[in-house]
Amino acid sequence: MDAAAAAGASRGGGAAQGPPAASCLLPLTLPLTLPLTPAPPAPPWKLPSARARSSRSGTPLAAPPGPRASPAETMRKFNIRKVLDGLTAGSSSASQQPQPQQHTPGNREPEIQETLQSEHFQLCKTVRHGFPYQPSALAFDPVQKILAVGTQTGALRLFGRPGVECYCQHDSGAAVIQLQFLINEGALVSALADDTLHLWNLRQKRPAILHSLKFCRERVTFCHLPFQSKWLYVGTERGNIHIVNVESFTLSGYVIMWNKAIELSSKSHPGPIVHISDNPMDEGKLLIGFESGTVVLWDLKSKKGDYRYTYDEAIHSVAWHHEGKQFICSHSDGTLTIWNVRSPAKPVQTITPHGKQLKDGKKPEPCKPILKVEFKTSRSGEPFIILSGGLSYDTVGRRPCLTVMHGKSTAVLEMDYSIVDFLTLCETPYANDFQEPYAVVVLLEKDLVLIDLAQNGYPIFENPYPLSIHESPVTCCEYFADCPVDLIPALYSVGARQKRQGYSKKEWPINGGNWGLGAQSYPEIIITGHADGSVKFWDASAITLQVLYKLKTAKVFEKSRNKDDKPNTDIVDEDPYAIQIISWCPESRMLCIAGVSAHVIIYRFSKQEVIIEVIPMLEVRLLYEINDVESPEGEQAPPLSTPVGAASPQPIPPQSHPSTSSSSSDGLRDNVPCLKVKNSPLKQSPGYQAELIIQLVWVGGEPPQQITSLAVNSSYGLVVFGNCNGIAIVDYLQKAVLLNLGTIELYGSNDPYRREPRSPRKSRQPSGGLCDINEGTVVPEDRCKSPTSDVKDNSFSRSRSSSVTSIDKESREAISALHFCETFTRKADSSPSPCLWVGTTLGTVLVIALNLPPGGEQRLLQPVIVSPSGTILRLKGGILRMAFLDTTGCLVPPAYESWKEHNVPEEKDEKEKLKKKRPVSVSPSSSQEISENQYAVICSEKQAKVISLPTQNCAYKQSITETSFVLRGDIVALSNSICLACFCANGHIMSFSLPSLRPLLDVYYLPLTNMRIARTFCFTNNGQALYLVSPTEIQRLTYSQETCENLQEMLGELFTPVETPEAPNRGFFKGLFGGGAQSLDREELFGESSSGKASRSLAQHIPGPGGIEGVKGAASGVVGELARARLALDERGQKLGDLEERTTAMLSSADSFSKHAHEMMLKYKDKKWYQF
Repeated sequence: MDAAAAAGASRGGGAAQGPPAASCLLPLTLPLTLPLTPAPPAPPWKLPSARARSSRSGTPLAAPPGPRASPAETMRKFNIRKVLDGLTAGSSSASQQPQPQQHTPGNREPEIQETLQSEHFQLCKTVRHGFPYQPSALAFDPVQKILAVGTQTGALRLFGRPGVECYCQHDSGAAVIQLQFLINEGALVSALADDTLHLWNLRQKRPAILHSLKFCRERVTFCHLPFQSKWLYVGTERGNIHIVNVESFTLSGYVIMWNKAIELSSKSHPGPIVHISDNPMDEGKLLIGFESGTVVLWDLKSKKGDYRYTYDEAIHSVAWHHEGKQFICSHSDGTLTIWNVRSPAKPVQTITPHGKQLKDGKKPEPCKPILKVEFKTSRSGEPFIILSGGLSYDTVGRRPCLTVMHGKSTAVLEMDYSIVDFLTLCETPYANDFQEPYAVVVLLEKDLVLIDLAQNGYPIFENPYPLSIHESPVTCCEYFADCPVDLIPALYSVGARQKRQGYSKKEWPINGGNWGLGAQSYPEIIITGHADGSVKFWDASAITLQVLYKLKTAKVFEKSRNKDDKPNTDIVDEDPYAIQIISWCPESRMLCIAGVSAHVIIYRFSKQEVIIEVIPMLEVRLLYEINDVESPEGEQAPPLSTPVGAASPQPIPPQSHPSTSSSSSDGLRDNVPCLKVKNSPLKQSPGYQAELIIQLVWVGGEPPQQITSLAVNSSYGLVVFGNCNGIAIVDYLQKAVLLNLGTIELYGSNDPYRREPRSPRKSRQPSGGLCDINEGTVVPEDRCKSPTSDVKDNSFSRSRSSSVTSIDKESREAISALHFCETFTRKADSSPSPCLWVGTTLGTVLVIALNLPPGGEQRLLQPVIVSPSGTILRLKGGILRMAFLDTTGCLVPPAYESWKEHNVPEEKDEKEKLKKKRPVSVSPSSSQEISENQYAVICSEKQAKVISLPTQNCAYKQSITETSFVLRGDIVALSNSICLACFCANGHIMSFSLPSLRPLLDVYYLPLTNMRIARTFCFTNNGQALYLVSPTEIQRLTYSQETCENLQEMLGELFTPVETPEAPNRGFFKGLFGGGAQSLDREELFGESSSGKASRSLAQHIPGPGGIEGVKGAASGVVGELARARLALDERGQKLGDLEERTTAMLSSADSFSKHAHEMMLKYKDKKWYQF
């Protein structure tokens, strides 16, 4: 049982007792905490374009009474010993009961009936999607048509028909070295690198281990389970073979010792066992391959070696011809040797598939090892010899290959990644019949490929599983549950045109299992952003995953022709197009992305193809400066160049490509963006089409800082983004910059901090660490700091720039949260109006009022006016998320404009423009409810507050964590209500009711082991959440009790009752003269009665928690009753099946007895008594 399963049992307000958090998860840059108390009125809004100050009354700034401490002073007072004491005390949530929510006295808030209780919450993993990370083993059940993949981390992934997938995990986490199906039995044996064997029961929706066997004195190297046998052969590193009874998972006393198997004359040890298989025509003969090159045909009955075959090159694999007269070996020098069973002296044939044949009859040059070979026969034609490896050493840089030799033709199939293993899929499970191979499944390091052997050219099958998540490394992801119903069909229709051609015409052959009953009917979409600039949309409805559409954002930029032509992508060393943030409005289908090169692209969705001559582009100069304080060098900070005033926006003419003015007077690069936009006409296919590109430019020889926050609003036609230097608001309809301010200037002179000017940063920013850091290595500095308190542009990097000091970072306040809404901007407001709420890494929330022109044509002609409201709120820790509730406690969604096709002919467009008015906020609180209030919900890294509007009183507050920090907070809908869901760096998942912030769930789930989890974890509606569990896999989980209960019904069935094919007919003459398959009574040979008991110290049997008993305990509730009834039927079916088998055995026994009796009677019928 893993941590998540254990966590699922513990829910409710109390803290779950989990292991203590990793000792360095405390953020070392502590934000200043300022309580919410009135202060003198705010000074005027300071505009960078006009130094003169106009008088303007502001709303009070929340600040503490008495003198304020600067960040530097705060750092000095801070006692590091106390921090270390706090770290050893473990995670905040686990070490203390959650602090009860504080209701500020004196506020008489209307009582809102909250329906969510702690019993609505339970945490459990649902499904895992994507390619198994670091695969190591492969197996296939040819009757059930189920594929199994094992990994180096002890994971087991099972695949049936598209939509039927299952993930299991070995508790030890040891690498899976081999997998063996009990064909058509609904069971699987796994062999692990820690010398354990496990028997998995696949007859239940969540497979579980029935038995385990731990070898104590020998290392397991190879296993073989013959079809329809219960005796498993286990080869070891010492060269011995032990035999395991799969039913009881106990060892037989029968052992094949290495010294008995090899020639007595041989003095050296033959090496580990690399192959075991029985002769297809004689189960009594076992072929044993030793690594050194020796192969032995062992007679199980006489307990001696019949033949020994030696070759002077190491063996990697062995395969039989189905008639049992020949076998083939693959060797470390790139050769294949074919042997006749009865001619052990030398191989019948030696082939070097990729060796250069030398003219003078010499041996071909040695090649790389052939790691595996398979020998498959067909009734209608030549046999197939399929192998991996064996390329010549001079093919440097050549990709890994699978070679298919069929008759005289040899096909070399190149793969994108190195081959881990491959299997040939055949029509029959019987080894002694013509195999009739129809496909080869190839497990690569990062892909799964299925090759059609029946079609010319060996095309591949189109893979229906969602295994391409990591096609380019995932850099961010977002999850949307309960989307508009027309979205998935729309995305599917544009994505269907992107399908590749040239796949096999046949159906995907791995088609076992049955789908579960999809109880969830709402649409779910996952969006992943990637290092190459691509964005993928996935249909995630009903716990499945299918790619819908792929957008390549990099195609609007010029690609550099050569390595030297990279003057502008200096912000990162590689992946200049990597996606950092995705902002998407499902209703309007507007998409906005922020990339690592400080670029923002706004996309509209269209079903029509368009060609645009020039892509509209804006360049924004965001600069961090303090004018009134001198820098350490004594130089004045450079002035902010031509910012656009807040009250009178100046539309900037869209540029076709970045300006080429590359240097300022002192030779430093200036006013140049990092990427060059294409200036040739661009064909935009149906789907997402670029509307506007915004790029931050270099300032005074310094690259722009990466974007830390992004939001788009389709109703207002605005996009806003910020970084550690400041904030910019852009009108994407008029293509104009409305606001361009440094973070400090957002405060005017209300700034609660005394800031130091920063020293110019000379060093290049390190390569964007958005791509995964080497797995298993965790940079302690990265783990200890909160992604927002430490400026986000560097928080995912491999290393940090040493020139930026901690106090300098503290003063560089980044924009960390942005939210468009229709609410009360000031205390005196009588009605809600459009505004933008801005959250920073130092825990400040500032409000900017938006004055929008009327809809229709006027919206395109009149300017949008953005102005300060003077409203400033304070929280402890960087701001992560903001949302708004109406007076009844319902969520007020941001205003949006419903999607419509904008690439339509002019006439229709004009008519629609006349009808169109600016949509009002789609929210329950409309303008006629003037007297009614709203609530702002604000979640920071440390606490959550609910602020009553317009009074701006703190109605409720809740401390979420003291010693850790919140990585992700989302306000989500669940069970017709809403709650705040949080994921902390110490591994706790928590939820709080709204608006009162009562703790509802606190479960230890998983610690933050690397930045990938922090970057990708997200909650969504209906109790769903996900994160990237490995570079190639998405783990989905639920925190909803209802979903946990229904999960069993939703999961697919792996095992389905299928008739085992009939055994091949021996034929009349083979039956008469022998030569057909010889059977063997293994029970008689290996059973305790004949071979005795195995040594107890050799292996230890461990009963597993799985099987029918394990499921019995888990079944509860209504679903449980159904499950129990089904289990009772299963059990009854099993017992009836056993009874039927016993009856059949008794009948056949009685039949043979009567035959023998009749023969005896005939034999002695005419004999006299004295002739006996």
